[in-house]
Amino acid sequence: MTAYFPLPYVVFGVTGRTGAAAADALLRAGQAVCVVVRDPAQGQPWAERGAEVAVADLTDLASMTKAFSQVQGAYVVSPQQYTREDLFEIADVIADTTARAAVAANVPRLVALSSVGADRDSGTGWIGMNRSFEQRLGATGIPTTFLRAAYFMENWMPMVGHAMRSGTLPTFLAPAQRAIPMVATVDVGSAAAALLQEERTGTSIVTLSGPKDYAPNNVAAVISAALRKPVDVAVLPEAEWPNALADAHFSKAALAGFTEMTRSLNDSHIDIKSDPNAVEWAGTTTLEQVFHRLTLT
Repeated sequence: MTAYFPLPYVVFGVTGRTGAAAADALLRAGQAVCVVVRDPAQGQPWAERGAEVAVADLTDLASMTKAFSQVQGAYVVSPQQYTREDLFEIADVIADTTARAAVAANVPRLVALSSVGADRDSGTGWIGMNRSFEQRLGATGIPTTFLRAAYFMENWMPMVGHAMRSGTLPTFLAPAQRAIPMVATVDVGSAAAALLQEERTGTSIVTLSGPKDYAPNNVAAVISAALRKPVDVAVLPEAEWPNALADAHFSKAALAGFTEMTRSLNDSHIDIKSDPNAVEWAGTTTLEQVFHRLTLT
């Protein structure tokens, strides 16, 4: 009798949070998984859990096509290179290579990480890279779900450390009392895994937020409760953003992209409900759970 080995789901981005969460969710569901890494050493922990490991460069068509071959579906991401002046151009190369490789390998379906605001054709800064990713993959004809995530809860982590030390939570989001959708990256990965396992035809869009919206004031209250000491909010004026981000080592182009994106978040140009074609999903992980897991244990 011939043994049957199911084709794997291939997962990119496992060195980041959403890819790792997607691969973890698939493995926990008993699915065959192939993780894609640039350095074989990065795949070792996944190999120990029973995953296959493929090595590929996101800008190399041959290695990408090989990674996509003989799979049930793929979770794809376009990591953004914030230290480079040509980060938008590199994102275009990654989008093009991913699309061409997926076609060449005849991938049956894709789930692609995107962002709320990708439906807007301008004024979104960094999110323009997600829009390009969507457009290039959408042109392939491969059934694709674009998973447009809300503001990552983990984006707060650098500011949380400051709040723990000083009692003040700096924020780029304004006004401090306005709540916006946020999502934990573990929920993004779980949603990606669930979408990969669905039988879908055609292209679809899913927006993903958390179980509730949060304002900077809410974030400060969560930290205050955990630390058992007062935490105040300090909204940073735009003129102070470059200094506040100095440790991130953004290129000039990346800083300009961040600035435009954040302005659009603050004036609601970026809005999770702006695309009538999107289906709304909600994760289950709260901001309290994210902070407890990452900083307060």
